[in-house]
Amino acid sequence: MKDPIGQAILDYAKTNISKDILVKSNICDDDVIPSAYLFRFYEEMPTIEQVALKRCSGKILDVGAAAGSHANYLKKQGLDVHCIDISEKSVEYLQSIGHSAEKIDFFDVEEQKFETILLLMNGLGIAGSLSNLELLLLKAKSLLTENGKIIADSSDIKYLYQDDDGSVLVDLNAEYYGNFKFQMVYGEHETDWFDWLYVDFEKLEIAAKKARLSVKKIFDEDDHYLVEMGIMK
Repeated sequence: MKDPIGQAILDYAKTNISKDILVKSNICDDDVIPSAYLFRFYEEMPTIEQVALKRCSGKILDVGAAAGSHANYLKKQGLDVHCIDISEKSVEYLQSIGHSAEKIDFFDVEEQKFETILLLMNGLGIAGSLSNLELLLLKAKSLLTENGKIIADSSDIKYLYQDDDGSVLVDLNAEYYGNFKFQMVYGEHETDWFDWLYVDFEKLEIAAKKARLSVKKIFDEDDHYLVEMGIMK
């Protein structure tokens, strides 16, 4: 009963009826993800995702593939995509529609190399906290081919702390204002509370440099940005 995303995917695939997945946060208001959104086609995706998918090449690792909206597009382009997710039911669905997919945590992937590692939908969030970001980047680096690339997005959520006069009010006792906790709920299915990171570009640059990765911003809109990272020569 701790797989709300996976259950929502199986339900929508069976009924074609969209239901809301509730996203609870320890910092901001609750949000919802309609299950139909997990099945969006390329034409329905926000520009940042379309830009990211157009830059993918070679053997691709789609991290947190969910219902495979990104993998579906890439596969149609003739690309080799391997999907991973920690949701057992998501992986069950992905395999049922013909994708190479496995239930595994990204940090447990070993002995494989990819030309593109895709971390979308604020994918850098799987670091959990700013203090773990360098570890995430080092892990991704270890899975890259020599000329491979990491394509990832995140958001600078400083605006959540801005007062009406533009000043920023943050908790000085907190490690970083982008460290969040979330819980997802769908019907009777709910996750435990989990850590998630939103990182500003400057902090990402610092972590990438420590991991000996080059980083280039390739899209930026409304505090949401996309980057491409590669191994420093």
